[in-house]
Amino acid sequence: MLVKPPYQGLTREQLLDKAYEMGRDFEINSYSCSQCTVAAIHEIVGLSDDLVKASTSLCAGVAFQGLGSCGGLSGGVMALDFFFGRPWEKMSYTELKMEENIPPLFTAQAIARELYNKYVERYGTVMCAAIQQQHFNRYYYIEDMEEFKKFEEAGAHTDPKKCVDTVGTAARWVMEILIDKGAVEVPG
Repeated sequence: MLVKPPYQGLTREQLLDKAYEMGRDFEINSYSCSQCTVAAIHEIVGLSDDLVKASTSLCAGVAFQGLGSCGGLSGGVMALDFFFGRPWEKMSYTELKMEENIPPLFTAQAIARELYNKYVERYGTVMCAAIQQQHFNRYYYIEDMEEFKKFEEAGAHTDPKKCVDTVGTAARWVMEILIDKGAVEVPG
């Protein structure tokens, strides 16, 4: 797949930087780390609008609970699966076709694990609460409005080294994997 016209002609490094900027800026202006990661990739290469919508509530450790994976990872895996996920036609509710159904699942998992491993290498974890602990020296239960206000006051969406950086980095890593795996073509 080629990148959208405004981004055609950019080098690999420029595309990676653009993915970072888009992820960061979507997070600054829209919130939802999962959705903003998907939106950044959507903006550059085009994904289904429905995929962007479907990634909404995977943010902040799933549904603002903080106990699940970082939304940047969850959204990033969704974007990778858009390109590499097992097709509907390879699934069955009536029979197991080991040679047909299972290899595409393993292929998608291996690619998603590349993003997972980047998280573990950088943050030592994939868990939202643990990443918040690194950014803020505490975890915020942001479903609670008072906690959300403290989260914002601590720079979640204004400090370039906190959540907005995590989202930008996730989008950059997704774009890197897409380029490296040949899903996105970079001219020259």
